[in-house]
Formats: sequence, structure tokens, C-alpha cells
Amino acid sequence: MALPLPSIASLNSPIFAQTLSVFREYLPSPVPMLGTIDRSIPVPLKQLVAEAPLNRIFAQAIDDGEFDEFEGRRIRLEVNGGQPGITIGFWSGRLRVIDGPGEATIRGSLSAFRSLAERQQDPDQLFFQRRLVIEGDTELGLHLKNLLDSVEWRVKIDYLSTRFKSRPWRQSKPKNLRKSDG
Repeated sequence: MALPLPSIASLNSPIFAQTLSVFREYLPSPVPMLGTIDRSIPVPLKQLVAEAPLNRIFAQAIDDGEFDEFEGRRIRLEVNGGQPGITIGFWSGRLRVIDGPGEATIRGSLSAFRSLAERQQDPDQLFFQRRLVIEGDTELGLHLKNLLDSVEWRVKIDYLSTRFKSRPWRQSKPKNLRKSDG
């Protein structure tokens, strides 16, 4: 017997929000586990997974030459605690995932990076609140922050709603099915 899945509407309920807040308060941080997973994934696999989406998201900005000043430069994005993280460079008109440190590091919480990616908050606000911090070549980090602020891009990190909306069990079924007489 298949168990019914919760509807997407129920995921926006106050009870669900309260449950998540209790989990966030009492469960340990996932960052150490994510760091372990991150260290065990080889760079070629990270490149395969991350490069195409990054280049697709920023395709218009790359075509317009917005990333040209980043040619040959490396920027590291890290979750607080040093791991997990990813180092991104720009070479020959493409964003690339590389191994090693960045000339600048932008560090913050998972929620700060999510807010930045989904454009829920202004990048300046995230930096002024110290939810995101730039270390190393701060001029390079500020150039990236200003570029992200000026470029039109949108990422929606809403795994459950996109995953369940396309599932066959979510499609409505015909209400009146009759056997043909005859």
C-alpha cells in the first residue's frame, strides 16, 4: 500500500514551519557532514555537476562581457567552518570549477548563500549584516558582489515543489470512469 505524500500546500503551513524551526534549533549542523561529503567528491565530478548550470545561469552576462575582468582569477565560496566550498574561475569565456584556494573567499551560512542565489536579499545587506564575509583580495570579492547585484539572473532552490509537481501521482485523475455497455 502506497502512503500518500503531503501536498505542496501543506509544506507552507504554520505547523510545517514550526517543525522546521524545532529541527533547526535542536539538530546538529549539517556543515561537518557536508564537508566530509565535499572532500570525498572528486573535482571532475564537481565540474560535471556545477559548470554547465553556472554557465547557463550567467550565459547572457558572459556573452555581454560582464565576466571579462575575472579572466584568469579564482574566487572561493565557502560555508562557515571552511568546508564545504567551491572554487570558481573564469577562463576562455567560461566559468570553471577548479581545485585549490581562491584569491578571494566569500564565506557565509547556507541560508545566506540561498538568500543570495534566490535574490531574496540585496547582496550589500548580506555583507553589511556580516552574513557573508569577503577575505583575501577584497577588491576582487567586491567586484563579484557588484556583478551579481547588477546582472539579471534567478535561481529557485525549491527542490520539493519542482520535484513533486512533475510526478505522475500528482496529476488529477478522471472522476467519472464508466465501463462501456456492450
